[in-house]
Formats: sequence, C-alpha cells, structure tokens
Amino acid sequence: MRLHIRHETRYHLDHPARRSVQYLRLTPRLDRCQQVLRWTITGPETVAPWTDGFGNRVHVASEGEAHSELVFTVDGEIETMDTCGVLPLDDGLPPMMFLRDTPRTHADAAILALAAEAAGVEAAAGIEATAEATAQPPLAPVGDEVPTLHRLMGLVADRVAYRAGHTDVGSTAAEVLKHGYGVCQDHAHLFIACSRAMGIPARYVSGYLWSEHTEMASHAWAESWVKGLGWVSFDPANRQSATDAYVRLAVGFDYADACPVTGIRAGGGGESMDVSVTIAPLPGWQSGQQ
Repeated sequence: MRLHIRHETRYHLDHPARRSVQYLRLTPRLDRCQQVLRWTITGPETVAPWTDGFGNRVHVASEGEAHSELVFTVDGEIETMDTCGVLPLDDGLPPMMFLRDTPRTHADAAILALAAEAAGVEAAAGIEATAEATAQPPLAPVGDEVPTLHRLMGLVADRVAYRAGHTDVGSTAAEVLKHGYGVCQDHAHLFIACSRAMGIPARYVSGYLWSEHTEMASHAWAESWVKGLGWVSFDPANRQSATDAYVRLAVGFDYADACPVTGIRAGGGGESMDVSVTIAPLPGWQSGQQ
C-alpha cells in the first residue's frame, strides 16, 4: 500500500539553550518491504544523512544560536509490501550480534520463567545464576522456532496490559513484567529479552503503524532471527506480525539505538515535547493492494 506520513516533533525549553544537536532517525530504512517515494525533513540546519552501524538512516540537526524551541517536521510518501512479517534473507548485519544483553532487556528470573513457558521447557531453580556464569542462553525452544515465538508474543501481551503514562524510555523489561503494564516499547523489550534467553537473536524496531481503528501511529515492535527464513516481526501490543501497514524506521539492540529523536544541548533547563503524527493511505490504495 502507499501511505502519506506527516510527523512533527516540537521541543519547548524552559530557558533559552545556547546550542543543541539532535539525531533524527526519521527516514525509513531501505529494504525489500518498503520503498520511499518522497521524503523530506525540515528543521534547524539539517545536515545530509548518514548511516549508522545498524544501517539506520540518520540526520544530524544543529542549532548554534540561542533558542527556546525546536521543531522538526517529516513529510513523505512510502510504498509498503506485505511479506507476512518476514524480511527475506540477511540485511548485512550478523544476526548473532543481536543476542547481546542490554540493561533494558536483561533477563531476570521472572523473564527466564516466561521464556521457558514459551519454549515449552521447565525453568529450573537457579537458572538465572547459571546463565550469568556461563554467558550462554539457558533455554532452547522445543520444536520449531516460529510457533514458539508466536506463543511468546501472546504471553507477553497477556502478562503486560497496554497502559500509557506508567513507564518511560528507561523502563526495563524486568520492571514491566513485574508491574504488568506498559506501552509498545515495553512489550518489545520484554519480547526481545525472552527471545534472547531462548538463544534466538532479537532486535528492537521503531517506526509507524497505520490503522483505521486506533490512533496509534508512532510505534515499536520486535524482530527475531529465524535461520533459513530471515528476520520475523512480532508486535505483542497488537498480537500480530507486521503487515504493509507498518513502516520501519530504525533497528537496534533496544530503544536507545532506534529512538526517532535524541540529542544534547547546552543550557535550556527543563523541556517538554509535543509529537503529532498523521498517517493515511494515498487515494486508490488500501492494505493488501500492490
């Protein structure tokens, strides 16, 4: 399908900042599932794009004069293809690197137990200490990986209710599972933690999701590597794999590597941020039409 996307991010600073530098991961990745037809980013002194170590397309925007507000606007059109949630073959990144642990995705005993339930194996006492001592994934799924990962997606959705305003970008998968609520990025972190605990590489994906039924637009989900198949997407927040309604912006070990906008500044005090995203199919296009 073909989608028109408009995304505006507006920062309000309590006091004027002397200088700021922002990293924008707001340009869709180049892959077999999507093709950019038109894409523009406007903001203060936006620099030509570069590609980071994950293959994400990044812009650096700097403001060297005193300012109390920053505005970045994306406007573009993209054509997507439904591949049943699978990115065929490898995209150049070694899949095994995505077994790497991060503070947000570290698996504690509760996460290991959830992974064991999805894998269909028994989580033995002391499994967390064993995993840390050997630096090896302590669990391996019984049977085919794809059904196991779909079962994991359902378990994550069951254990963590979607509830906005109770977590933040620093929340860990362990905290989210303990409290039982979170948002899409929390679902993704928990899924990734469990997938890695089973020895299946997994990565975080940021992007957009168009839906005629909800207002969800900016979104996050996970992808796991299945040998012989490729990267398979899992969206626990919606209990489904990605379709042509999904647009991939960036990937990474967790949120920190794929967040749409991040940066540093000199001065400015506190800040507030307003984000507005609108997504609509172009006339004559609908999901499933190519």
